[in-house]
Amino acid sequence: MQLSAIVEALLVASQNPLAAEEIARLVRARVAEADDIRVRETEDGKTPPVLPEWLTALAATSSEQITESIAQLNRSYHESQRAFTILERPQGWKLYTRVEYGDFVRQLFPGRKPERMSGPAMETLAIIAYRQPITKAAIEAVRGVSCDGMIQKLLDRDLIRIGGRAMLPGRPLLYETTDLFFEHFGIRSIDDLPNATELRKVKLPEPEEAAPAMAPEQQLALSAIGSPAAAADTPVDASQTPTPATP
Repeated sequence: MQLSAIVEALLVASQNPLAAEEIARLVRARVAEADDIRVRETEDGKTPPVLPEWLTALAATSSEQITESIAQLNRSYHESQRAFTILERPQGWKLYTRVEYGDFVRQLFPGRKPERMSGPAMETLAIIAYRQPITKAAIEAVRGVSCDGMIQKLLDRDLIRIGGRAMLPGRPLLYETTDLFFEHFGIRSIDDLPNATELRKVKLPEPEEAAPAMAPEQQLALSAIGSPAAAADTPVDASQTPTPATP
């Protein structure tokens, strides 16, 4: 068996994303299991067959080999024009149908209608994404208006979550993005956001010095993250983002 085929089988069978390290562990575990069975049979007086060379070779499988196998699979999918691909998300690798087939896949969910996010909601989400974890007061200092309603909407849509409390007077809540946020925008980490390194270093106004408008750098980032090329307008909409493939 080829390692790439084994990786493919694991990804098809798993309902959840699998990290490269976890896939490598599962492969090595299978080799160890086969070796244990052989040892037990030998102790019972049996003469089990020698493990095949291709199986014993997998005992040293590394995460780097898994990543290369995934790249090999994706090349094969592309060359054969398959309708799916393997993408990496914060929790690991997973099979997805390709974006161009989204209009067809969406027919499986006729009751779901796209819900566009408003400008204020996108602004609030962008501030949280770039500067997380961040307090509500800090968000309002940047936007210059109350953000209670926008934060609640983002919480309801599972795009942000409460990540703890700040070590400040009153211990205000800290907000951060969720796994669904990364899934929706098709990124693996905050570093994949447009101009992430530069914008995370921009000095923000203090809560006591609320600004009437967002800084030009933030406006530029919002345009990038809100564009069709960088993000969808609806969370996990099959027509805009890759759809998990099912076995």
